[in-house]
Amino acid sequence: MPKRDYYEILGVDRNASKKDIKRAYRRLARKYHPDVSDDPNAAEKFKEISEAYAVLSDDEKRQRYDQFGHAGMEGFTQEDIFRNVNFEDIFKDLDFDFSSIFDIFGFGRRRRRGPQRGADINYKLEITLEDAYTGLETDIKVPHTRKCPTCNGSRAEPGSSTRTCTTCNGTGQIRQVQRTLLGQIMNITSCPDCNGEGRIIERPCSNCNGTGLVKKTSTIHIRVPPGVEDGSRLRIPGEGEMGPRGGPPGDLYVTIKIKPHRLFERKGANLYFEKPISFVQAALGDIVEVPTMEKPVKLRIPPGTQTGTTFRVKGYGMPHINWEGRGNLYVKVRVVTPQKLNKRQKELLREFAKVSGDEIKKEKGLFERMKDAIIY
Repeated sequence: MPKRDYYEILGVDRNASKKDIKRAYRRLARKYHPDVSDDPNAAEKFKEISEAYAVLSDDEKRQRYDQFGHAGMEGFTQEDIFRNVNFEDIFKDLDFDFSSIFDIFGFGRRRRRGPQRGADINYKLEITLEDAYTGLETDIKVPHTRKCPTCNGSRAEPGSSTRTCTTCNGTGQIRQVQRTLLGQIMNITSCPDCNGEGRIIERPCSNCNGTGLVKKTSTIHIRVPPGVEDGSRLRIPGEGEMGPRGGPPGDLYVTIKIKPHRLFERKGANLYFEKPISFVQAALGDIVEVPTMEKPVKLRIPPGTQTGTTFRVKGYGMPHINWEGRGNLYVKVRVVTPQKLNKRQKELLREFAKVSGDEIKKEKGLFERMKDAIIY
């Protein structure tokens, strides 16, 4: 027989929210569980509504189903369909564990968990802007856990043996059958005696106290590429914490912190520099020298340049980290007004003002200022 529409099975509209879908499934699950229902087809109906909920409660599966119908679910196993469904949350107020739904319906057995991967480590490396410009190769010292050299990570004292756990008979799992309102439920938990490993160590390693891990500080050589930016992260695979019980190590992430520079401000691959110039240079024009990350270069200041004018020096910025070439250097000029002038300089400026048609009032002497202060 062709499969029924999932929305029809749950009795919800195609635009139903996740909350509505969950509410409909809870109501039908309580009605059709084989141990509480008199319907001779209760078991099949219960499987049907559970599959409909598993698909419609998952955004990706629901999108495939809405677009292609049941054909969109071809290639999915029952375990694929029910993956990521949190039945414990759905039925948490009924005080039973529904996470073993695969065992209830014979959709396959849970796989034992493999060795756990170790944690990643974050390391901060402070460098100069010059280091970021040229690139840098350096050694860093990183404390992390490594495999115990005495037991080689086995956690057992050399020469000692391990035995099969009698509590779980080497399976690493404890299965308990619980009778609930919705029927007989099988709970699968990790064996408490062997911690889910299936074997027990007779004599733990004295060097690592049976953990298989020891703390060690390693010297790690790293390469910082030219053009690296502040906040960039470099990944060094396998140099994080070692995984417990023989698990693979995590990774080391080196976060780059670039110190402030005394001359340049950086924005991406571009550098910014402020160049002070005199009034005469701004008015008449000049050729000035500006610094770069390598050597000074000449910059032409055209006559009549105003303060705040910015000039681009192409190709004298930071290297691009993902492609060839460099950014630009932007030079912003600031016209500096002299604070101290000698007599001759003042005379020349007054003459300049006169020729330009600017009226400059001469500063009054002490006698004139006192005279102005007298009230008649």
